[in-house]
Amino acid sequence: MDKDHTLRENLLALILGSALVSLGVIFFNQVGLLTGGTAGLSIFVTKISDYSFGQVFFILNLPFYILSVTRMGWRFSINTFIAVSIVSFAVDHLYYVIQISHIEPLYAALLGGGLIGMGMLVIFRHKMSLGGFNILALFLQERFGIRAGKVQMGLDCSIVIMSLFIVNIELIALSILGAIATNLILAMNHKPGRYQAIIEKSAA
Repeated sequence: MDKDHTLRENLLALILGSALVSLGVIFFNQVGLLTGGTAGLSIFVTKISDYSFGQVFFILNLPFYILSVTRMGWRFSINTFIAVSIVSFAVDHLYYVIQISHIEPLYAALLGGGLIGMGMLVIFRHKMSLGGFNILALFLQERFGIRAGKVQMGLDCSIVIMSLFIVNIELIALSILGAIATNLILAMNHKPGRYQAIIEKSAA
């Protein structure tokens, strides 16, 4: 349940989490890196089409809302839709407020992956997601106790490896490093009942 968070806290988490993810994607795009999940698939499509990241990311997430509504509920689904919409808009329009002239690919992979992981962690903690594989990962964690980070890591690395057809091996290696950075944050910090147990222990 999300009863421990106020409406203001949820709104701040929605904005902050989406902003962190958007900035991480900007770092990846700057040096041509890829990532996993629907975001990675969206970057892949933008490289072989004339569509923007925001357009593809928004459309690719639409089918996953069916699973979200039936399995996770309307509140979760509406929050997720808003988060996806913010990320879609922000990535396409952040160049109005920030422009990066140069960044080393290795640093972009680590920092971008870290920003995406932290943003997703904030969003997950407030009972929302960024759609797509996030919904599937959270559903498997809620239903079967499989850590969301592990599911996400497997899916993400698969997407990145698929991209061997369009980018060179060096960028693939850095993209995998970025995906690992993202999902290590989730695997280490987003465990079922972990923080609930700490809260209960402190209260006792």
